[in-house]
Amino acid sequence: MITNTIAKGKKIAVLSIDGGGVRGIIPGTILAFLESQLQDLDGPKARIADYFDIVSGTSTGGLIATMLTAPDKDRRPIFAAKDMNKFYFKHCPEIFPQDSCKNFPRSVTSPLRKWVRPMYDGKYMRTLTNRILGEITIKDTLTNLIIPTFDVKRLQPVIFSTNDVKKGALKNARLADICVGTSAAPTYLPAHHFVTKDSTTGDTCSFDLIDGGVAANDPTLVAISHILNEILKHNAEFDDIKPIDSRQMLVLSLGTGEAKRAMYYCARNASKWGRLKWAYNGGRAPMLDVFLDASSDMVDFHVSAFFQSSKCKANYLRIQDDTLSIDAAKVDNSTEENMKRLEEIGMKLLKEAVSRVDLDTGRFRKSEGEGNNEEALVRFAKQLSDRRKLHILGE
Repeated sequence: MITNTIAKGKKIAVLSIDGGGVRGIIPGTILAFLESQLQDLDGPKARIADYFDIVSGTSTGGLIATMLTAPDKDRRPIFAAKDMNKFYFKHCPEIFPQDSCKNFPRSVTSPLRKWVRPMYDGKYMRTLTNRILGEITIKDTLTNLIIPTFDVKRLQPVIFSTNDVKKGALKNARLADICVGTSAAPTYLPAHHFVTKDSTTGDTCSFDLIDGGVAANDPTLVAISHILNEILKHNAEFDDIKPIDSRQMLVLSLGTGEAKRAMYYCARNASKWGRLKWAYNGGRAPMLDVFLDASSDMVDFHVSAFFQSSKCKANYLRIQDDTLSIDAAKVDNSTEENMKRLEEIGMKLLKEAVSRVDLDTGRFRKSEGEGNNEEALVRFAKQLSDRRKLHILGE
């Protein structure tokens, strides 16, 4: 799939979605707009999975990516993009119940709960993904799906990919298990264990997974690396192809928002923290915040430099909001008020100017001459539509 696209001289289209818990409502809003533009161009049956060679997602982004690429009985996506926010509004209050007392035994007193067990038991999440995805495995997805996770037993990232299943059946995990694994944020949800089996050889492989965000909260670089690896594996077929550069890719990267400008933490306070306060402090998890934001920002720095070095920065569109309030930035704030606020933030973000990261400050600054995010997505949709039509004509 990927190699044929390159061989014909066409751009590879990549969609990447960050982790961020309930904040998945923000990219859900952006994707609903993008899909509506694709439908305006190509008809009401158009879906995100029809246009991207790779859809990658971490944690809540992995959940969205999976729901948009998993097939129903007619080999069409289980969810349209416009339905993702409805999904979040319906299920997040059960995944992250605000009265989290019911997640713990009564014998564990309230002040100790957050120290001795995950804040949420994860049962609803496991039941939900099993009910929706059942026995669908990653090899069944409608386009190449890439989901980063982290194996705490091996102490290394594990990346699940539709293309990698070609290497062997042991990576062909159920989508339900992958979703639970990549979403198991430390301190919030329990780690997830499952076993895959090769029905031909009888071999098994066990996985002990936590949130992929500890390794790649923004999975854009994982997706790009995957493309490079695919090319390396087929060198003989591409003697006339130059090493891939950013001019051969269209990349849409969607963040879930950050609270950078709130400046909630400072060295004066952090210098006094021990292990417990780094794990949980004032209703937040500082260590997890550091991991997730640092991971996302480093990826954006690298990818921005990659595209700018080829003088085609417009091929990389990163839509992110770094002005969230402390309350809105909580990954588990599933109150109706906050979820509505996140949806409004997503709608407002569409009207914001296209911004690119400042490599000195880490903040996003307006990019002159590129209009707002809504206009950029309209242009992006046109490129995706034209590219798909060329692909269909070339078949």
